[in-house]
Amino acid sequence: MIDFTATRALFHIPKGVIYLDGNSLGPLPKAAEARIAKTVRDEWGQMLIGGWNDASWMAQPARLGNRLGCLIGAEPGCVTVGDTLSLKVYQALAAALEMRPDRRVILSDTGNFPTDLYMAEGLIDTLGRGHQLVTAPPEEVETHLGPDVAVLMLTEVDYRTGRRHDMARLTRAAHEAGALTLWDLAHSAGALPVDLAGAGADFAAGCTYKYLNAGPGAPAFLYVAPRHAATARPALSGWLGHAAPFAFEQSYRPGEGIARMRVGTPPVLQMAALEAALDIWEGVDMAALRARSVALSERFIAEVEARCPDLNLVSPRAPSLRGSQVSFRFAEGYAAMQALIARGVIGDFRAPDIMRFGIAPLYIGEAEIVRAAEILGEVMENRLWDAPAYRVRAAVT
Repeated sequence: MIDFTATRALFHIPKGVIYLDGNSLGPLPKAAEARIAKTVRDEWGQMLIGGWNDASWMAQPARLGNRLGCLIGAEPGCVTVGDTLSLKVYQALAAALEMRPDRRVILSDTGNFPTDLYMAEGLIDTLGRGHQLVTAPPEEVETHLGPDVAVLMLTEVDYRTGRRHDMARLTRAAHEAGALTLWDLAHSAGALPVDLAGAGADFAAGCTYKYLNAGPGAPAFLYVAPRHAATARPALSGWLGHAAPFAFEQSYRPGEGIARMRVGTPPVLQMAALEAALDIWEGVDMAALRARSVALSERFIAEVEARCPDLNLVSPRAPSLRGSQVSFRFAEGYAAMQALIARGVIGDFRAPDIMRFGIAPLYIGEAEIVRAAEILGEVMENRLWDAPAYRVRAAVT
């Protein structure tokens, strides 16, 4: 069992705010403030460059990778932390394509996060070998697997609708077709149980600033299955992925296993925040977290649909088919979300017309779910969104 009252106390939530946007940026863990301050004051401040050795900064990517691995069902020593999610997707995709030299198709779905598709397009142009990116409707992906598919690249949980792919089934189907898999866990890690090893996934990548609460700009992570670790070639051969970075050799020699997928210098301050955030996850039963998430999501859907007939649910109705977010469609969704935020309920908007609400049980309870729905009902019933100020688009929606 999880004491959700106790976990809520571990986060800083501004007074009067109901925060339903942890699927975009998780709130600040209270311990992160002190942990970052310690890193700045006692490590950077007192140790100076000695912090790389004396404070074990250089070992952070592997140490935190192992801690993250426990949350995503990864084998020990198969996850590294650093860089951004886009870079990790690029690395994994490039390595996977090289392992299937006679195949030319990258298969994804039309709901995948655009940056994953952009990285695939850029890699295709760079390689210049006739690869192509094929996207299919999410529910039809499996039917497009064939002898020409090199990599099945999917985000497990759709960023707009919350629709969830069956990782184990699709990975099995991809392998039967001779393809490799690359899973984006941006909306999975910290939101629901993930079992990369059990599913037989080949590669996976994700971010730590959403449900894992490591802060804006927090580093990404990359998983490479043990069976590929010694042969996967890093397309981005950074100096910290070298077998001996401080030998300063003129030519690249890949490091052992997942270490070869490191690229640049670890973001020490961000990793300090991630370390504090991961402390919260020690001992969290992901099955219990998931059960609570489903219960809260079901309650939110029922409350919103009872109060807001103009909103249409676009998330799957069945809990097993969605992640830990609920999305509704409304033509004036952007304005409605701004009106809601002005009244202390923070969700977000995704073009063209989707209002998203993240459900994170570690700091959101049933009373807040109900109150959020009540306020949303007031916004919709009284057309409070219909004001010029709420129609002005900010840079980040």
